[in-house]
Amino acid sequence: MREEPVPLSRHLRMREEHGHVVLELRGEIDIASAAEISPLLDRLTGREHARVVLDLRPVEFFDCSGLRLVSRARHRVLERGGRLQLVCADPLTLRVLGVTGLTRVLPPHPTLESALRAFDGS
Repeated sequence: MREEPVPLSRHLRMREEHGHVVLELRGEIDIASAAEISPLLDRLTGREHARVVLDLRPVEFFDCSGLRLVSRARHRVLERGGRLQLVCADPLTLRVLGVTGLTRVLPPHPTLESALRAFDGS
């Protein structure tokens, strides 16, 4: 049974899915929303050996503030021995991620299911 996401803020929701933490970024991810999201994301990515999925599918706008959030979350999870997967299918958001090279170190998955399967693949 799929759990409904818990709203942590207007722009961030969380749920457990098959033992993994799924964090949905929502709406416009810009400098204002990043200031709201950042402390919550830091808390959720600061656990040892966390297995986290960042789901960007509900994002409507994504700028460099969003890039910083994703990059910081990746760094925090990896330095604590965890793993992070990214879900993104929006062409514009994918373009922003690709231009900056973030997709080389954090390849996006088109669906949540494929991101969850990636944890089992390695």
